[in-house]
Amino acid sequence: MKNNPDQGRRGGARKGSAGRRGGNSAKPSNSRGGSRSASSRPGGGPSKSGPQSQGQRHDKPQGRPSGRPGGRPGAPKPKLKFAPVPDSTATMRLNRYIAQAGVCSRREADVMIGAGVVSVNDKVITELGFKVDPTKDLVRVEGDTIRPEAMRYVLVNKPKNFLGVEYDPSGRRTIGDLIKNACKERVYPVDRIEKESTGLILFTNDGELAKRLNHPKVSLRELYHITLAKKATPEDLEKLTAGFVLDQGFVKAKEVSFVKNDPHEIGMEIHSNRSRIARRMWEHLGHKVVKVDRVVYGPLTKKDLPRGHWRHLTKDELNMLRMTT
Repeated sequence: MKNNPDQGRRGGARKGSAGRRGGNSAKPSNSRGGSRSASSRPGGGPSKSGPQSQGQRHDKPQGRPSGRPGGRPGAPKPKLKFAPVPDSTATMRLNRYIAQAGVCSRREADVMIGAGVVSVNDKVITELGFKVDPTKDLVRVEGDTIRPEAMRYVLVNKPKNFLGVEYDPSGRRTIGDLIKNACKERVYPVDRIEKESTGLILFTNDGELAKRLNHPKVSLRELYHITLAKKATPEDLEKLTAGFVLDQGFVKAKEVSFVKNDPHEIGMEIHSNRSRIARRMWEHLGHKVVKVDRVVYGPLTKKDLPRGHWRHLTKDELNMLRMTT
């Protein structure tokens, strides 16, 4: 009697033992209630997987990649992506509205909402996650009307020998002196530019956007025009694009080239928010830096913005900046 490839092994019987005993304990697999044989499959062909014992698990071979993204050992992790920074004038959660008005933090606002001391359009709101329209709704906290501070975004073309801050207790000249008439709200620099450098710097009171712009994973595009005391060499440019370790951190230029074929004038694009990084990269190569001018900051440029002047961001520029982060 030939062994049936579809015969099960329940009861501990060894394959082919039924033939030695000569009994009828092994029933044909094509009997009623039994498993289907290879010949009874659609098309009459054998199973692709070959003979398989009834009740056995179809385990995948060990050590084989699963085929799913990230399943292969050593595969690069997906790049972190952020949702765009929300518009400060769009519909927002009630706790955020209260926090922007300077009443308290968002967590404390949730407690106040749950306590029933917050009303919207004269209706008490206790629902966490309730949304309001800053341009239409009237919000009161313990009977007092509150309004969030208007968000301001002021772009400045910083001149040399001005501190890139809003105020200096020592009385030195700051960017705050240049933009004191820009808005009544108090705005702060998103990042820092050293005193001797020039170029674009953004001031705002939008803390959420400022935090996002300075996040290490964002790496906003910045383009610098750098003037050197001595000529740079093509080897210097190759070192910058290859990258190197600077202060226990790896840095590199996205692109770097001579400006109008002048080896003293360099155009360099970097994606790093580290302090004074453009100047320090050239100093690391042994060059004395005469001038550093930031001409591009994310989607923002110096076009139609003379040195020492400022302007408010347009709606399109603000939308692009939110999408960039």
